[in-house]
Amino acid sequence: MAITIWLTGLPGSGKSTLARNVCARLLATGQRYWVLDGDELRKGLCADLGFSRSDRRENVRRVAETCKLLNEAGVGAVAALISPFTTDRELAKDIIGRNSFLEVWVATPLHVCEQRDPKGLYQRARQGSIPEFTGVSSPYEPPPSPSLVVHPHLASVEECVDEALALILGFEWRACNMV
Repeated sequence: MAITIWLTGLPGSGKSTLARNVCARLLATGQRYWVLDGDELRKGLCADLGFSRSDRRENVRRVAETCKLLNEAGVGAVAALISPFTTDRELAKDIIGRNSFLEVWVATPLHVCEQRDPKGLYQRARQGSIPEFTGVSSPYEPPPSPSLVVHPHLASVEECVDEALALILGFEWRACNMV
């Protein structure tokens, strides 16, 4: 059974790094997974979308539909998207299927994300040149009951990957044994 691991968190929280590392470890065990990174998808599939509330919802919808297609083809998906709104993540769960969806909150605090800021986006947002920037001028709603919470600011990437893999492999094992 193919599943989707949905990584959500503030910009610069470590979602993409975690997604790539989780996927690499899963691939090394012979499992078929694909990373869907929000930054990369906005260069192609979602290039026509901005960052308004409705555009963010459409971004999540498109990625969820893509994850669903991958899952139906037997390929697991690791989606790394800010996806700041609870209602939009609920939409993703409904599209993909709640039995195939694991939500992982990459819970890096705002001040740590701002210190990292590899692209200088937080600084530009604070100066007002990026409107509707999550964490600054647009809210981020933490998941009320995620499948897993990781803290990359307190643990190594490998430790966060290990936590995610334990969740994923446990979920897959239970799903296989329920059939």
